[in-house]
Amino acid sequence: MSEFEYGMIIAHNAFNRWMQRCMAAAGGADLGPLDILVLHHVNHRGREKRLSDICFLLNIEDMHTVNYALRKLLKAELLISEKRGKEVFYSTSESGRQLCDRYREIREQCLLEPVLQGGNDGEQLRAVASFLRTLSGHYDQASRAAASL
Repeated sequence: MSEFEYGMIIAHNAFNRWMQRCMAAAGGADLGPLDILVLHHVNHRGREKRLSDICFLLNIEDMHTVNYALRKLLKAELLISEKRGKEVFYSTSESGRQLCDRYREIREQCLLEPVLQGGNDGEQLRAVASFLRTLSGHYDQASRAAASL
């Protein structure tokens, strides 16, 4: 398990570095990894999202960090917000959608094409993603168990 965890650490750091450099190439140089994840999630499927929706999907317990990212994205005019009752709904602005589209184009060119040319297919990637989601459940359960000690 230690070897797997070391691999996850290396992959996590490489993924964060990739996201920031891809976003910088797309024109969003001042965004950190969490900002990028939040922007993409809000943009996903063109549906409005609430803070709790974003935290749930990204499996983030500390809502304050996501709220900070949302404020940063609002200030950069990449998101817009609408308050309805006590809830605030977020969606991407036109410039936010364009930035996500540029990111997607760069991602396809620099990451997806080489990954697929390397002999990896969609089925393999889906299997790895499924394994990682299952393993994240084990880590969540272990973290709850450790918190009760």
